[in-house]
Amino acid sequence: MNVKKQFKDGLITNNPVLVQLLGMCSTMAITTSLFNGIGMGISVLVILTCCNVVISAMRKVIPNDIRIAVFVVIIAGFVTIVDYVLKAYIPALSESLGVFIPLIVVNCIIIGRAEAFAAKNSVAASALDGIFQGLGYTVVLCVMCIIRELLGKGTFGGGILNGGDGIALFGSNFQGAMILTMPFGGFLTLGCLIALMQYALRKSKEKKAKEEDK
Repeated sequence: MNVKKQFKDGLITNNPVLVQLLGMCSTMAITTSLFNGIGMGISVLVILTCCNVVISAMRKVIPNDIRIAVFVVIIAGFVTIVDYVLKAYIPALSESLGVFIPLIVVNCIIIGRAEAFAAKNSVAASALDGIFQGLGYTVVLCVMCIIRELLGKGTFGGGILNGGDGIALFGSNFQGAMILTMPFGGFLTLGCLIALMQYALRKSKEKKAKEEDK
């Protein structure tokens, strides 16, 4: 179990959003305020980690022919728990995220990690994979929220700070790029982040190749 590699994979080299290109729908739809980004990110992190642990623990007794169906049932169970917890204790977040919490059941990140990692590795390694992949997903959501909220509305911390209105960083006369708060803004912001990540990864590979040639 290589913790350092798993951490790097989750946040950078195998980031679920910017590299694997998974969970794109919710990523673009809910990233309009930091409140949404943190809430959705932590929800996915908790569900992903719990599912990875249970699936890894059961991997030797789950029939191969019905493994996907079993994965979905396990995921649905944890999604239901998280959904009811949010409705009970953080109703504002539950209302803001709406249908995207139940839709975590079919989120490709959860199913993908279950199939690619948890079903083949130990419980400890699978737990770390869930934490780090979930953390990578959360970081991307928060970055997108900050960019879209800051450039679109001129505020920071929407839904959390200043009574939920966020802190106005550019004054009341700021005219933001409102298009960033719209659905197209999600596509644009995510596209730019993916391009930056791919550029950084390519440069890193080129640097390693040059060092190996010396």
